Amino acid sequence: MEAQAPITIEAVDIATILKTLPHRYPFLLIDRVIDVRSDFSGIGIKNVTINEPQLAGHFPNRPIYPGVLMIEGMAQTAGVIGMLSTETDRPTAVYFLTVDKCKFRKPAGPGDVIHYHMNLITRRKEMWWFHGEARVNGKVVAEADVGAMLAD
Repeated sequence: MEAQAPITIEAVDIATILKTLPHRYPFLLIDRVIDVRSDFSGIGIKNVTINEPQLAGHFPNRPIYPGVLMIEGMAQTAGVIGMLSTETDRPTAVYFLTVDKCKFRKPAGPGDVIHYHMNLITRRKEMWWFHGEARVNGKVVAEADVGAMLAD
């Protein structure tokens, strides 16, 4: 029996993300997912705008996109990759399991486009662990290992 070729999805638009994840404004933190390769990898995209509600207080004179929201963006990207690769009926929820080895390297702010590069570390049943790097203009601004679980 031959192994199946990995499923590749060029781009997942916002309408599909909204069908896939339970998150909604203001806590849906990705705008698009590109280059999805089965459950092995994918890249989430977040366009940071000055209109983000969290930027009003973080910080008033120098708006910085919060690092913890970058980690959540990584987890949401991992959730989309996991849910789109599952062969079972769509579960009703994606849960953030773990965050490890988290590091914040540089700030991101209004006008930046954050790319969440997610690569599979391991999978066990309906649980996935990914290494993620948040990049702005090709430079790593944050990184972490995150875990996500699909559940009914």
